[in-house]
Amino acid sequence: MSTFLSELGNVGIGLLLIALIMAAGAFVFSKLTRFNDRDEIMKGNEAAGIYMGSKLLGLAIIVAMVSLNTSSWVLMLAWSAVGIVILCIVYFIVDICLPQFRVCDEIAKGNKAVAHLLRGIIIGVSIVIGTMLI
Repeated sequence: MSTFLSELGNVGIGLLLIALIMAAGAFVFSKLTRFNDRDEIMKGNEAAGIYMGSKLLGLAIIVAMVSLNTSSWVLMLAWSAVGIVILCIVYFIVDICLPQFRVCDEIAKGNKAVAHLLRGIIIGVSIVIGTMLI
């Protein structure tokens, strides 16, 4: 019974940490955009929702892969921070590599095609980065 309670405690700690990591990621990611992510999503801008959801999913992929291979909460937090930084760098690289338009401007306009393109890039990079961190 004590093993069950210990594991249940670990699950609780893990849930708390993932909530903190996701909140930190959402905060940092929202600072990158020139528009207010929350306001755009509340207005029904699907592109903004797809984009923010993709960034958070990408972060969750990185955290999941790291947590599979470490039993240290500190390492999980450290690698999660690395994941947030990497996803921010990806944003800047994509924005530079697509000079025909500014990513933020297109998302703010509701361009779902750009949001879907970014989703694929973010999730793909997250899977690759996640496997490199483990």
